[in-house]
Amino acid sequence: MICFEDIHLQLGGQPVLRGFDWQPPVGELNLLVGANGAGKSTALKVGAGLWQADSGRIRMVDTGAGAAAASSQSSAVAYLPQAPAFHPRLRVLDILRFYARIEGCGKAAVAQAVEQFGLDAHVRHRSAALSGGLRQRLGLAVLSLSPAAVWMLDEPGLSLDPFWRRRLQGWLREACAEGRTILVATHLLAEWAGRADHCYLCERGRIADSLDVAHMQDELSEMESVPQQKQEALG
Repeated sequence: MICFEDIHLQLGGQPVLRGFDWQPPVGELNLLVGANGAGKSTALKVGAGLWQADSGRIRMVDTGAGAAAASSQSSAVAYLPQAPAFHPRLRVLDILRFYARIEGCGKAAVAQAVEQFGLDAHVRHRSAALSGGLRQRLGLAVLSLSPAAVWMLDEPGLSLDPFWRRRLQGWLREACAEGRTILVATHLLAEWAGRADHCYLCERGRIADSLDVAHMQDELSEMESVPQQKQEALG
């Protein structure tokens, strides 16, 4: 289990996270939504240990269930950024083998990742030659090698076509069934409607509300219309 406890962080002198508290349910697919600048990506980077918060803490709790649990933040969490980048001259297969060695995986895991993300025809291609969608699928293939109990993904479907977005969602559901806790930051509400377990709204650097995953786009639109209605009434 990962717990965000009263996280505060300033970037360039501007507050980005302002008391961010979040305890995503274990073994479930959790969405984090909100406007640009709300703090979604920043929260995931702090959760992954890439950025250090000014105050507050990330607490890892070993639930002893499902995927391999770990006591340290670095080994318990795997993170996929919005635009994964790899050395431009390395080939797809070399990249997967490199990460497999880090994670202690064998050839079978690499072969499964290649097949699962449709990279069979691209294993000899250098990463610089990959399209944005293929590079994203390579990033997902790398993530699939991680035994971490918590996976964090920042806009994982943004570069994917509709077919691979559906495949991504199904794959993440399978990962949850194995006991992993999945955190996904996204703007693509329509794409994820009814396909997650929980949806949380991030506003001004904190969790502001939870939304019904089946109707989250409608709920968010209603919330956004309230300040406008008040303003019109005052005007």
